[in-house]
Amino acid sequence: AIGVMDFQFMGGSMGSVVGEKITRLIEYATNKFLPLIIVCASGGARMQEGSLSLMQMAKISSALYDYQSNKKLFYVS
Repeated sequence: AIGVMDFQFMGGSMGSVVGEKITRLIEYATNKFLPLIIVCASGGARMQEGSLSLMQMAKISSALYDYQSNKKLFYVS
């Protein structure tokens, strides 16, 4: 599974939609036992969305923890 962020679109900032899509990608890779490659080109959290965008980082970290610790799958970022 591959996820790529584009810095040319709003500086690659992570809002609620981007966070949800990356989390779903990680969960999909976990369920299908797929290797995971994420190309991150982010300027950080999208501040216009407030705390929703900040919580996406925790959500993604939790999904990655499950991906790496429970399944021992290949992950590159």
